[in-house]
Amino acid sequence: MKETVLIQQKNKLEITFGLLKKDLVFTISLVLAALSCFIQPPKLEYINFHVLVCLFNLMLAIKAFEELKVLDKLAISLLNKCKNSKSVSAILILLCFISSMIVTNDVALLTFVPLTLVISKKTNMPMMETVILQTIAANIGSSLTPMGNPQNLFIYSYFGIKPVPFFTTVVFMAILGISSLYFLIRKLKSTELKVYLTPVMIVDGKKAALWGIVLIIIIASIFGILHDQMVFIITFMISLLLNKKILVKIDYLLLLTFICFFIFIGNISHAEAVQTFASTSLKNSASIYFSSIFFSQIISNVPASILLAHFTTDWKPLLLGVNIGGLGTIISSLASVISYKLFIQSNPREGKEYLTKFTIYNFAFLLFFALVQFAILKFLKMM
Repeated sequence: MKETVLIQQKNKLEITFGLLKKDLVFTISLVLAALSCFIQPPKLEYINFHVLVCLFNLMLAIKAFEELKVLDKLAISLLNKCKNSKSVSAILILLCFISSMIVTNDVALLTFVPLTLVISKKTNMPMMETVILQTIAANIGSSLTPMGNPQNLFIYSYFGIKPVPFFTTVVFMAILGISSLYFLIRKLKSTELKVYLTPVMIVDGKKAALWGIVLIIIIASIFGILHDQMVFIITFMISLLLNKKILVKIDYLLLLTFICFFIFIGNISHAEAVQTFASTSLKNSASIYFSSIFFSQIISNVPASILLAHFTTDWKPLLLGVNIGGLGTIISSLASVISYKLFIQSNPREGKEYLTKFTIYNFAFLLFFALVQFAILKFLKMM
């Protein structure tokens, strides 16, 4: 009897530690939240429920599209028309750039990087640079919309930003991004290629259309046109009616990670040392801008945005900083880690080479974007 109990306890521990190892960011956020409770007792008001509800709604809609194979059909239909390797890479990179604006950067990469790796194996064509550029494209493209990535959704909600000011702030970054990617795509080698992938059928056209309407409603709630709680009820009921399984398939650890970071940031923001540092360091738009880029390199851009938002009302340099800060180190954006994991699973011997090339590309983009966007920010302030 005792042995059975011990085995059950051991299994439970193994499952728990396995979960913690699987999602390192969640583990770190949980530890930080727990430790910060010794500084200050947590309060319910620290948690931004609007962000959590909008994120939950988005994840359900996006998971539904994944299940219905909507993005797969679009991608494969386009790729079957390609005649050379450069055009294949161009489409795969642009698909990440465009789709990340709607379905988030991590979902774009989870959808299209595996497709890139399949094409690479079928054609014996090395596509390391394509995967790296896909990652950069997803991180830049997602910056153009409030729902493109978690930090945008948080900042948009936290500061109550209106659509026009938001888009006018990030549009130059998107233009810089697509221009830079176009230049690099043209530099890729081009070899004749005949790619034919088995066409994918959308599982259910009527369901896909209905989820399309739901996604529009969710976006309307993000922009403040509809109430988020009402949209939550609609999204939840549609999920129950059309596909209950997606309710258990979405990334609940991401929601828990946000809650942990909200608690951690809420607690430490009351610490005297942190308040002193913030008041002396975040004095103007330049310090906010470069601090958000710097902290993104160390703790990733999502927690950086939550941390710095507590100490400033100047959201524009913060928004630009955490999005540009998604470039650089591999941990600066969680989406970059996804690409890396997918690539080394398929090419385990090329991990070091990938990291080297990834770092060179990303820091080149980071330096270029940081300087040019700062110049644009200063110019707009003068006008």
